[in-house]
Amino acid sequence: MNLSYSQEYLSFQAEVRLFLSQQWDRSRAKEPGYVQEFRSRATGRGLLYRAIPRLYGGSEQPPDVLKAQIIREEFAQARAPMEVPGNGVSMVVPTLLECGEPWQCERFIPRSLTGEYRWAQGYSEPGSGSDLASLKTKAELVGDEWVINGQKIWTTLAHEANYMFCLCRTEPDAPKHEGISYLLFDFKQPGVTVRPIKQITGGADFCETFLDNVRTPANWIVGKRGEGWRVSKSTLKHERNSVGSAAGLRDLFHKLVRLAQTTPYRGDVAIADAAIRQRIATLDGYVQAHLYSGYYQLTKAALDESAGNLGLINKINTTNIGQEIAGLVTDIIQDDALSMPDFSPKRRGNSHWVNQIFGSLGLAIAGGTSNIQRKIIAERGLELPREVDGE
Repeated sequence: MNLSYSQEYLSFQAEVRLFLSQQWDRSRAKEPGYVQEFRSRATGRGLLYRAIPRLYGGSEQPPDVLKAQIIREEFAQARAPMEVPGNGVSMVVPTLLECGEPWQCERFIPRSLTGEYRWAQGYSEPGSGSDLASLKTKAELVGDEWVINGQKIWTTLAHEANYMFCLCRTEPDAPKHEGISYLLFDFKQPGVTVRPIKQITGGADFCETFLDNVRTPANWIVGKRGEGWRVSKSTLKHERNSVGSAAGLRDLFHKLVRLAQTTPYRGDVAIADAAIRQRIATLDGYVQAHLYSGYYQLTKAALDESAGNLGLINKINTTNIGQEIAGLVTDIIQDDALSMPDFSPKRRGNSHWVNQIFGSLGLAIAGGTSNIQRKIIAERGLELPREVDGE
């Protein structure tokens, strides 16, 4: 496998580095408007929002997965901000480009790219998590508006959002997968109640959301009425892709190695213990396999070829490896693992590892539970018979 770039891409890499050296100053990152101005300049150079048409605020570049990879690498090296984080750019924007009306793209995408529109995801409900299609939140068309009533839960950063994309049951008599519609609505209106949920990590990034006669225009529906399940699969595809990245996992593994090299353990440092070294070596194999699987998928994408079923396993691989790392960290830091998580700016000792340990538990749920992922791999990837309910 040749992982080096051709001269064309080496030249592009040099251009990106030059741009960053001239246009990005980390010392100014906290100045009001500086990051937004930098993103605007980077977009003008074709480095950000590459897949988004200029009409909607993007740079409208031809698809090139290798250039996209170079941009990610160089921006990470320079610690420069890429696209605005959150549900808007990662989920709403690609969903609108794939399924939305042109006027919806023109209305919602540009302000999502700048972060003016911050989106909450209205999918999960009490009793409708893995079986999302059993959701009960209802939307009724009254005149020229949808009237929405119901409850959503695990709504990420809902307390910071000003818009929501939401799955609602609009055809109560239709089969559960066919009676759902995908609606957008203004989150800052009467009838929307948001209650943050305190998590085991000590943070409160998730919320429960109550919708009481919430209103939205009739044409703020993405896709056709009753076809929201199909639209939602487009959104989830982009969510799972972002959750399943190998780059962050590689960095986490390197931090684990440094932890083992410096942490006292049974009269020496942890890495001196044969059992610890063996577990680290095993994890290294998992991480390298996941990383090179990503390289293979990147190569196939660059050739406009399919990588088969590999894309289906990215998310569950990330989950499993992250939990294996958490288990080994627990054994290395020993009693420190019993301390409470700490999200303060001046974290001390191993408190940040406690955050990772607790956070790894949530990875098995975020973006679709691991069991659901296994069913997708089995049924859609391997074409195994569907599981019979109750067996």
